[in-house]
Amino acid sequence: MKNVLRERKTPHHEEYETIDRRTLPAEAAAAVLCSAGEIAVTLDRSGSTAMRRTLCDPELIRLVDTHADALPATVRTALRPPETSAGAAIIGRLPVLDGELGPTPPDWRHAAESARSASFRLDIAMLLLARCAGEPFGWQGQQGGRLVNNILPTPGHEQEQSGASSTTLLSPHTEDAFHPDRAHLLLLGCLRNPDRVGTTVSSIRQVELGPERRRRLTEPTLPILPDVSYGADFGDHRPTPVATIGAGEHGATLRYDPAYTPLDDADPEYRCAYDDLGAELERVCRRAVLEPGELLLVDNDVVVHGRVPFTPRYDGTDRWLKRVNIRLSRRRAPAEAAESGYGQRTVRPFRVNTAAAPGITHR
Repeated sequence: MKNVLRERKTPHHEEYETIDRRTLPAEAAAAVLCSAGEIAVTLDRSGSTAMRRTLCDPELIRLVDTHADALPATVRTALRPPETSAGAAIIGRLPVLDGELGPTPPDWRHAAESARSASFRLDIAMLLLARCAGEPFGWQGQQGGRLVNNILPTPGHEQEQSGASSTTLLSPHTEDAFHPDRAHLLLLGCLRNPDRVGTTVSSIRQVELGPERRRRLTEPTLPILPDVSYGADFGDHRPTPVATIGAGEHGATLRYDPAYTPLDDADPEYRCAYDDLGAELERVCRRAVLEPGELLLVDNDVVVHGRVPFTPRYDGTDRWLKRVNIRLSRRRAPAEAAESGYGQRTVRPFRVNTAAAPGITHR
């Protein structure tokens, strides 16, 4: 693929000054983990297990809302949407102890199995943090509808364009770019990263394109298809062309996933504009190397993210991240409401407490 970030051109850790760095004070981080532990104990005592693996248990949702409201104000301050031109913030950190985690699971299903593990308590901690930022949600067709996804290398998936890959470059993309109800914010939490594998981020706010190239990319020309983690059966839902560059309340927005965009169907002029955008995203790329306990908060309307290749060990010590999708009461283009989203539906147990963004129909 021509327009993807190449590892040899990805800036090193010390070069990404424009990514906002925020501090989660130690007492606030401790309060988050303490609340997560209290919620886990309460659930264990109540025997409330019906929807534990998806984290949609009504009692869990109620407890997360209650405890999130009681967390220090500094947690919400740290989890506010990114404000710099980079559209991303690194937040440090939760006190994650490697010895308490157990081995990195071989896939997301194993990671979701235990309701008494440190991983489960960190799932709750991620939900508390995400709830302080907005509305956490999941997808029925991804990782069994879980609200917190586990991102780890999985045998047999090394070369695919998904979070389960490893030895191939995960090309820069808007998370769930195919869907009108995609996240506004993406929260990644690092549990383990012994090889200092970098997460790449590139912002449309830092891209320079000629007016004609930019104009072409604002035209709905090509569809974006669902990624492989959603399967391959999308029924009779017809692909809908979408605009790559849009206009938001605070400037340009980006909807980009070259791995799942049929670029061969476009005319040469459009492909040239798309290639130029890819080159610019490579030029402005920054690499975030997360340490255990650090969080990466990404504005999914502004930033594309990816991951450099690495060699998995499959010995229980591999990189392990957790991911939460977050919605805000933020307006998107009204035309998106008419898109089918290929029949993919969101899981929104918190929705009753959060105002929906105007002009968006939830599926």
